Amino acid sequence: MLQKTACFLVIGNEILSGRTQDANTRVLAQALNAQGIRLMEVRVIPDIEERIVRTLRECSAAFDLVFTSGGIGPTHDDITAECVATAMGAPLARHEESFQLLEAALGADRFNAARQRMAYLPKGSTPILNTVSVAPGFSIGNVHVMAGVPSIFASMVAWLVPQLEKGAPLVSASWHAAGLKEGDFAADLATLQRTFPTVDLGSYPYHLTDGASGVALVAKGYEAGLVEKAALALHDLIMAHGREPLAGEAAHKQPA
Repeated sequence: MLQKTACFLVIGNEILSGRTQDANTRVLAQALNAQGIRLMEVRVIPDIEERIVRTLRECSAAFDLVFTSGGIGPTHDDITAECVATAMGAPLARHEESFQLLEAALGADRFNAARQRMAYLPKGSTPILNTVSVAPGFSIGNVHVMAGVPSIFASMVAWLVPQLEKGAPLVSASWHAAGLKEGDFAADLATLQRTFPTVDLGSYPYHLTDGASGVALVAKGYEAGLVEKAALALHDLIMAHGREPLAGEAAHKQPA
């Protein structure tokens, strides 16, 4: 089964300045993994029209799917919809259903020109719904545009991703061992990675609250049989270095 590839564009000066911490990448990655879509790249770009348009065109051509977060609100720096329209060659137009839903939710008195901007989507778009607010995201071509607010983003992801074409889900298997040191097995792990080129092999040091430390070895991929074989090889690697492999990752880990 050919794996669909995806890119995530996090749009916003507030992310790049450090004022706001991105909370959406993990939400999207986990949802895509479950759907069998491989998130290959994440880019953080500023609220600059030329940068957004250029990046959208580049990523739309390079990946099967492109997801964005941020820049679809009512303020002056919310320019993502306009940029997507330019990148996709589709003029902005009032989406009547979205307009009416927003007006009903906000009330005619509060539904000013700034808020009305949220109902203008590139012509031919399909709205992305959410249960937090009625302001829509939208899909056009292979680009899916969502809000930056984490609760709204998560709701949009929950609505959208299960509707996408499903591939083989990401599967993983892991072993951990107390006292294991990355420098001891690094060369052997590199050899295993060459043996299993389509499986991601990783090593993750841990420190437990009781003072114990070690390393977890993880195999991840979209071919369950190969992941199982790679995980068995990781088990044997730990044994070869005189440590006892325990299934899974160590509980109650603290940052290493």
